[in-house]
Amino acid sequence: MSSKRIVYMATGDIAIPAFKALVNEGIYNTVALITQPDKPVGRKQVLTPPKIKTIAVNSGVPVLQPARVKNEDELQLLRDLKPDIIVVMAYGQILPKSLLEIPNVAIINLHASLLPRHRGASCIQAAIDQGDLESGMTVMYVTEGLDEGDIILKRPFKLAPGITGGDLHEILANDGPAALIEALELLFSNVAPRQPQDDALSNYVPKLMRSDGEIDWSQPASVIERRIRAYDPWPGTSTSYKDSKGRSKRLKVFPQTEVQETASGTSGEIISTENGLVVACGDGALKIAELQPDGKRRMLASDFLQSCQISSGDTLGE
Repeated sequence: MSSKRIVYMATGDIAIPAFKALVNEGIYNTVALITQPDKPVGRKQVLTPPKIKTIAVNSGVPVLQPARVKNEDELQLLRDLKPDIIVVMAYGQILPKSLLEIPNVAIINLHASLLPRHRGASCIQAAIDQGDLESGMTVMYVTEGLDEGDIILKRPFKLAPGITGGDLHEILANDGPAALIEALELLFSNVAPRQPQDDALSNYVPKLMRSDGEIDWSQPASVIERRIRAYDPWPGTSTSYKDSKGRSKRLKVFPQTEVQETASGTSGEIISTENGLVVACGDGALKIAELQPDGKRRMLASDFLQSCQISSGDTLGE
């Protein structure tokens, strides 16, 4: 068994590929997975473990699930593990200073964007939403400040046209193993760099709520198009419409929308229903190809228009 002792702290699915690589690498001794407690899921509120916990159990890696990692009893359990390096990725709790002092070598974080550009929980969505040309994985030292630690390495790549939040999540998850193994090799060889971040270039992006997906039709069509892609699949984007009885209904909008720069109208106004649903924005218009009304399946906009009594001149988002 390797003497290079690693504790992995993670909860989100994005952290699974790197965890599998760490366990299967054979070079390191993964002494524990620290993850969030099991949570009730679904209508029946069935107590469900994080997926990464199941993988750890099946791999023979001990699992700890502290409700609050800052409690002294939990911190002592971590000290008793005597980790050389603690790896953090999408864990879900703020780490206290006393925890940062535990590992012999370092505590590092795999961050799913290019720092210092986007710090915070919604960095994947922010890269697309704000029109970035590239994204990538950053490995950094963990400090008390949120995503403010010195950078060990970055792995940038160009963002493809039409990429969604779900696409980018998968790409970054699959890049996690290479980023982690490279960082561990640098650290255990005592050649890991420390590149300070320029705080002036940082942008804090908080955790997203479902309400953040409400479409603001007064925004330019290009901005709305990016947001629809960025927020797919979470938190999704939606708007409201009035049915034939004047009742307000929700309408979820999916990517593959088309910006029409020369079209115009009042923000939120339906300006065409031919071959799709074209909605006027603050600048230009957006053609919607797929949507999902409340309580119904996802469908083509053309199918929705045949079954719903809305037409040109009606307004979305009122």
